[in-house]
Amino acid sequence: MKQVVQNYKSGELAVLDVPVPGCKPGGALVRSAFSLISTGTELMKVSEAGMSMLGKARSRPDQVAKVMQSVATNGVPATYRKVMGKLDSYTPLGYSLCGVVEQVGAGIDDVKVGDLVACAGNEHALHAELNWVPKNLYAPVPDGLAPRHAAFGTVGSIAMQGVRQGEPQLGEVALVIGLGLIGQLVVQLLTASGVRVVGADPDPTRCELAERLGAAACGDPASAAVEAAVAELTDGHGVDQVYLAAGGGSNQPVELAARLCRDRGRVVDIGKCRLDLPWNAYYEKELDVRFSRSYGPGRYDPEYELDGRDYPIGYVRWTERRNLACFLDLLARGSVDVEPLVSHIADFDDAVETYQSLKDGDLKAVAVLFRYPEQAAEAEAEAPSMAVPAVRRSGGASAPARAAKSPVRLAFVGAGNYATSMLLPHLAQREGVELSTVVTTTALSAANAQRKFGFAEATTDLDAVLGDKSIDAVFVVTRHSSHAELTRKALLAGKTVFVEKPLALTEDDLAGVLAAVEESGNDRLQVGFNRRFAPLLQEARKRFGARTGPASLRYLVNAGRLQHGSWYLQQGTEGSRFAGEGGHFIDTASWLLEADPVSVYATAAPGNEDLQVVLRYADGSTATISYVTTGAPGFPKETLDLVADGKVLRLDDFVRASVYGRKKWVSSRLPKARDKGQNAELAAFIKAVRTGGPMPVPLESLVATTSATLAVQAGLVGGAPVTLARTR
Repeated sequence: MKQVVQNYKSGELAVLDVPVPGCKPGGALVRSAFSLISTGTELMKVSEAGMSMLGKARSRPDQVAKVMQSVATNGVPATYRKVMGKLDSYTPLGYSLCGVVEQVGAGIDDVKVGDLVACAGNEHALHAELNWVPKNLYAPVPDGLAPRHAAFGTVGSIAMQGVRQGEPQLGEVALVIGLGLIGQLVVQLLTASGVRVVGADPDPTRCELAERLGAAACGDPASAAVEAAVAELTDGHGVDQVYLAAGGGSNQPVELAARLCRDRGRVVDIGKCRLDLPWNAYYEKELDVRFSRSYGPGRYDPEYELDGRDYPIGYVRWTERRNLACFLDLLARGSVDVEPLVSHIADFDDAVETYQSLKDGDLKAVAVLFRYPEQAAEAEAEAPSMAVPAVRRSGGASAPARAAKSPVRLAFVGAGNYATSMLLPHLAQREGVELSTVVTTTALSAANAQRKFGFAEATTDLDAVLGDKSIDAVFVVTRHSSHAELTRKALLAGKTVFVEKPLALTEDDLAGVLAAVEESGNDRLQVGFNRRFAPLLQEARKRFGARTGPASLRYLVNAGRLQHGSWYLQQGTEGSRFAGEGGHFIDTASWLLEADPVSVYATAAPGNEDLQVVLRYADGSTATISYVTTGAPGFPKETLDLVADGKVLRLDDFVRASVYGRKKWVSSRLPKARDKGQNAELAAFIKAVRTGGPMPVPLESLVATTSATLAVQAGLVGGAPVTLARTR
C-alpha cells in the first residue's frame, strides 16, 4: 500500500510503498476515502524538517534536553546512533480521515466490514491507503454525511475540546484569535452554542470567511476594528472568553487577549503560540488561563487509546471518542458547515506536490483533502487474503540444513528503538549474515528498517516468516508482553530464537516457553542478557581470577525516572520496570558468581519503585541489587562491586573497571564508549547458529534468571524470601 512519509533529517517528502498493517485485536482496519491535511500542525512539522540541524535544535529545546540526558546516561556513541536513527527515518503525516472498515479485529462489535467511520490519531489516522485504528479512536459516520466532511472529525474534536474548556454560556461574547482551520471551526461551534463571536486574523479572506460562517465581526488584530467590535458587543466590559488558535513566535495574541478580555475572564490556548504572559495585565484582571489538550480526555492515555478502556460517562462526559461522535452529529444536522473550508481536494498520488505547494505559498488554503482511488476497496476485496496459516513443526525441530558457506539468514520481529540502535547496526554489515525479513505490526516501521538496514523483505505477516524454511533464526524485539508467546511460536516453527529480555512476565508464560521446547525438541534459545559479554567486564573478571570462599556483590542501578507516556509505565500489560530489565542485573551477578540463586528476598519503599533485591547462592555468596528511580540523573547508571578472598572488583558504568588484590589493575583512563556487550553477544549467537554448536548461555541459566526475576514480585507481595528450584 502507499503512505505519505517524511524524513525529518533531510526534509524529504515521499509517497512510499509500505506493508499493509495487520488487523490487531481491539481495532479495525480502515481503507481511507478522504484524509485531511492539518495546514497548521502538519505544515509546521514539514517546515521544521527543512531546517538545519541547529534550526531543529532551536525549535525543539525539549528534545535537546532529552538528548543531553541520554548522553550522560548512555554515552555519546549510543546516543548518537539513537538520535540519528530517529532523525534519518521516515515518519508519518496525518491524523484525521474518513474511510471504510475493511476488517475488524477480535473484540470489536460496534462496527462491521463496509461501515463508514471517521478516525483520529497521529499514529492511526495517517495519510495512507490503509490504517489500523483502535476502538476509541474511530466513530461511525451518521447516515447522509459526506465522507469528505466526516474527514474533518479529528480537527473538529480539537476545536470542540477547546470550546468546552472555555465553558461558554448563552449570550456571552468570545474572541477567537487566529482564523485558520481550527479557528474557523471554533467560530462555528461557539455560534452554535449561542455565543457571539469576534474574530482576529491578519488575513482579510479568512476574516470574511469567518463572518460568513457566523462571526459577528472580524478584523486584523493590529487594527482598531477588533477592539471597537468587542467594545460594542460587550458594552466596554470585554469578552468573556478568548480562544488562542494562532501559531508562530509572536506574543501579540496573548497580549491582545489580556487587553480585550473582561475582568476574571477565561483565556484558552488551543494552538501553539508564544505564551509570555504579561504578568500585570493578567494579574490585575485575574484572568483564568486554560489549556486544551488535543481531542479531549483520553488523549495520551495508552489504556484509553490503545487498550480500549473507556471512562465512565458519569465521571467523564466528553472523551476523545464522544467528542468525535458529537462533532460528526453536528455536521450531519447542519449545525456546523465545513464545505466552505475546503480550499482544495488533491489526488493522494499528488501528495508530495500538494505539500510543496502549501509550503511554498503557491496554494493558499484553510483545508486541503486527499482523495483516495474509489476503486481501491473493490480491487482489494478481489485480491487473495493476506493471512498465511501458521506453520507448526512437531517432533524434532532443528533448524533447516544450511550449506557451509551460505549466509545465516535472520528475521526480525519488531524494529523499535532498541533493535535499530543496539542490534541491527552490528548485524547489517556483519560478514556471513543476511537480513532476510523484518516484520512489524505497523507498516512504516518495517519500511524504515528495510531501507536503513537492507532487509530483503518487509511485512506485517508473522506466520509467513515462521513458515519460511530458509530463515535460520528469528529475533524477537517487541514489547515485553509479547515475548513469551512469540518465542514459543518461533521455537515450535523450528527456529533458533534470540529474544530481548525479559523472556517471560509470568510463571505461566515461562512454562509455555518450556512446553514448546519439550514439544519441539528445540532448545536453541538466547535471551538478550548482554552485560556478561561486555569486554571490560570480561577483562575485569579475568583479572579478578578464581575464588575459593563466598563472595559479596553489590550492584547499584540508578535507573532514573521514565518520561511521561513511556510504554514501560503500562504495568498492567507490560509488567513492572524491574520485571522488564531486572534480568540484566541478576544474570550479570550470577555470571560473576558462576552459579544460579537459590533464594530471592525483595523489599520496596512505600510509594515508589525503588527496590532492594537480595540473591542468595548455594555457596553462601550474596548479591544485593539496589534498583532505584529517585537518584540524581547525572550519576552513572550502573556501578558494581564484587568482594571475595581479599580482592575487590569494581565496575563503573562500563566505562572503567578496576581490581584490587595482591596487584592492582585499572583499565585505561582514556574515556571510552560504554560497550555493554551487544556486539560480542551477537557474534556468539551468530556463531552458534552457523556452526550448530552450543548456545552462548545454557537454557538452564536463562530459566533460572527469569525465575529469579519473577520471584522479586512474588517476594514483594509475600514479604518473605522466595526459594527457587535448583537448575544447575
